[in-house]
Amino acid sequence: MPSNHDVTRRSFLGVVASGVALPYLTLDAAQGPAPAAPPANVEKDVVYGKGGDTDLHLDIYKPTGSANKRMAIVHYHGGGFQGGNKDGLAARLQTMSARGYVNIAAQYRLSANGAARWPSQIEDVKASIRWTRANASRLGIDPNRIAVAGYSAGGHLALFAAGTANRPEFEGKGGNAGVPTTVASCLGYYAVTGGSWEGFRRSFPMPEGSSEEAWRLATPDTYIKNFPPTVLFHGLADVTVPPESSQDFLKELRAANIPSELHEYAGVPHEFVGIPEFAESTSALADFFIERHVINPRTYPPFGAGRRGGGPAPTTR
Repeated sequence: MPSNHDVTRRSFLGVVASGVALPYLTLDAAQGPAPAAPPANVEKDVVYGKGGDTDLHLDIYKPTGSANKRMAIVHYHGGGFQGGNKDGLAARLQTMSARGYVNIAAQYRLSANGAARWPSQIEDVKASIRWTRANASRLGIDPNRIAVAGYSAGGHLALFAAGTANRPEFEGKGGNAGVPTTVASCLGYYAVTGGSWEGFRRSFPMPEGSSEEAWRLATPDTYIKNFPPTVLFHGLADVTVPPESSQDFLKELRAANIPSELHEYAGVPHEFVGIPEFAESTSALADFFIERHVINPRTYPPFGAGRRGGGPAPTTR
């Protein structure tokens, strides 16, 4: 009899292979129905600020097990800027909480039916970062150890926030005014980065009639020199946001001398962290990256000439 895990994985891949036109496959499709009640380590629907006249909410996933990194990661869901919700990240965030991080799934305003145009979304993201820093004692974290993570459209928001810390034109008035929005690291999962995805201009919630300069100022690579250490993940079979989106962004990060990595997965479609083994794999890689660049920063000596028996390096003439 197949396990629930096997059924979940086949169902997820079957939807992708069927060719059904889904602009953004949500994590809920891979994870199945949400549990009736949240686990004991989850604090749901905490109000973190205002988006216009609307209360904005977040969920807090406290660390499980013996590890405690005293660090928070604030996560932003996908959905083409028009849909999705923070609840779809539940299983994903538990894998990171098991590694000792406080994980926060933050709501942001969506653009469905023209409800919220840019820069509403990034203003909400900045408000969630400020709330996290202002509540560092409550969360049991170091206020200098806050990272952002985003998935698909949420990846754009995480990357954009990482490159635009404390820029007043994007801070908004969502709460905790004056608290810095600097982040220590950024994690981008099959992220919408702009020009490498032809659907960007169709889905991004720019106000009508925006100039080319406004579009340039709404793309993360405009601020590439200001990035913290950044790690990217992408499936090579992604036909929603092509892997070139992350590949091109990595080149820009490297050209700007930003500590950065890209991890690619063969045969894997969009939203693949909904599959349990990929949630575990990406969590391990993200944990290792953060450990080396934020929690315990270190560098490595350059590779030297090959030697036998521990003797001196050969000389050349």
